[in-house]
Amino acid sequence: MSQETNPNRGRYLALYMTAEHPCSYLEGRQARTLFVDPSARIDNATYQVLIDQGFRRSGSHIYRPACRGCSACVPVRIPVEAFRPDRSQRRNWKRNALDFVLVDTPATFNPEHFNLYRRYLERRHPDGSMADDASEESYRRFLVEPWGGATRFIELRLDGQLVGVAVTDWLDSGLSAVYTLFDPDHARRAPGTFAVLCQIETARRLGLQSLYLGYWIEKSQKMAYKERFRPIETWNGRRWMRFERSAALDPG
Repeated sequence: MSQETNPNRGRYLALYMTAEHPCSYLEGRQARTLFVDPSARIDNATYQVLIDQGFRRSGSHIYRPACRGCSACVPVRIPVEAFRPDRSQRRNWKRNALDFVLVDTPATFNPEHFNLYRRYLERRHPDGSMADDASEESYRRFLVEPWGGATRFIELRLDGQLVGVAVTDWLDSGLSAVYTLFDPDHARRAPGTFAVLCQIETARRLGLQSLYLGYWIEKSQKMAYKERFRPIETWNGRRWMRFERSAALDPG
């Protein structure tokens, strides 16, 4: 099944729909995925328009959920100039910013990154589909394979040791957090939260407007961390809107 979209004036991209398959996030649900023609040329400008319409990137594939009767996957982004950390995030920054060294590297295969990726999946997501195929080939397809835009790996190092990697797409108006992996032995330092805070600061320093965090699902515990970054904006299929919360959601 195919459709067409016009991400840039005068240019159309073919879109294709997958068959239904079990949802990866909500048990008992069926999912469908709308994806851009894999043979299409996608550059930073094109992807900026697509991500502003709720699309996301995995490897060289640009996709968006298109499930029957379900809109649980909500695209979210952080307006970086308006972002204000809560108490927990301030503590995280204060503790980790003094110790971690950030190293900006190209999106190329690095055995040290790959070994950390495998440990992360084995310890943090042992029951996930990615852990079943944590091969070098699948890792390259997911995070290293060229896709037409600009991607950087932001390393988090502690006393020279690699503790985390934040895979980040650099777009015209923002950064997109593609994937973050970290050493499970340092989980108490919440390096995943620190990686998001670093990406927010990087976007702010570069004069960019937003940090895109992909999809948020209210009933998915794995995605709960995204909702803690405030303010946050959601895409409703027509425009981005500020998402409100009660003070009770502040983990303090």
